[in-house]
Amino acid sequence: MQYFVQQLINGLTLGSIYGLIAIGYTMVYGIIGMINFAHGDIFMVGAFTALIVFLILGAMFYSVPVVVALLVMMIVAMLLTSLYNWTIEKVAYRPLRGSFRLAPLITAIGMSIALSNFVQVTQGPRNKPIPPMVSKVYNIEGISVSLKQIIIVVVTALLLALFWYLVNKTSLGRAQRACEQDRKMAALLGIDVDRTISITFIMGAALAAVAGTLFLMYYGVIAFSDGFVPGVKAFTAAVLGGIGSLPGAVLGGLMIGFIESMWSAYFSIDYKDVAAFSILAIVLIFLPSGILGRPEVEKV
Repeated sequence: MQYFVQQLINGLTLGSIYGLIAIGYTMVYGIIGMINFAHGDIFMVGAFTALIVFLILGAMFYSVPVVVALLVMMIVAMLLTSLYNWTIEKVAYRPLRGSFRLAPLITAIGMSIALSNFVQVTQGPRNKPIPPMVSKVYNIEGISVSLKQIIIVVVTALLLALFWYLVNKTSLGRAQRACEQDRKMAALLGIDVDRTISITFIMGAALAAVAGTLFLMYYGVIAFSDGFVPGVKAFTAAVLGGIGSLPGAVLGGLMIGFIESMWSAYFSIDYKDVAAFSILAIVLIFLPSGILGRPEVEKV
């Protein structure tokens, strides 16, 4: 039983990271109906930015409190990735918004490759490790819970609550929901659609940067190729939970994290990804819109 609970905690931690990335996918898709396949690489850029900030802080100051270091890493990573995603939306996606559906998809894949190769050229192809930032572990009746796991889960819960409030209770959220339902009508009602979409891309990038910082803190290593697999799994989480739903994105991320953790614990770790995608397929057979998703209504 202790081993089972331990794996639940590990799955909760991993799923929280996937959930943060998945929110960015689901917000962009909810408004413009497009999957930003460069989002996984935005997550990776956020992790590398946090790494560079950590190294600069270590070089400039003899000792920096962990809380301060993490906050500075997150803030700088959020600012830089937001700038990246804003530029990507304005340069690569906005001109193709009214074109046939494959054009933005091809552009998104191209931006993903460009970001990955940019980081590979500037930072090198090798894994980049950092010293352990948070090492405290609590033992509760034979179950180990590390402080960094607690930080990841708490940050995810707080950000989910914050973004749910922004989307459902603020004027920006009303504008986003109006653009989601009908962009042309929203523009006729005075909503700046381009600005709303850009802000949505910025919000998604900020969440990906936080996820990248937490990923770096948890695993202590990052590589230029680490954006692809977490990005695909986060997209899977968004689809599983119901793309377009913020709670659904986090729920899907938690499910993917639990599946991977449990499968790795009781079966072969080599097939954990197969198990996750197989369960996705099974769920979508019975719930095509995902667990918390709403069926698409054809506008006429």
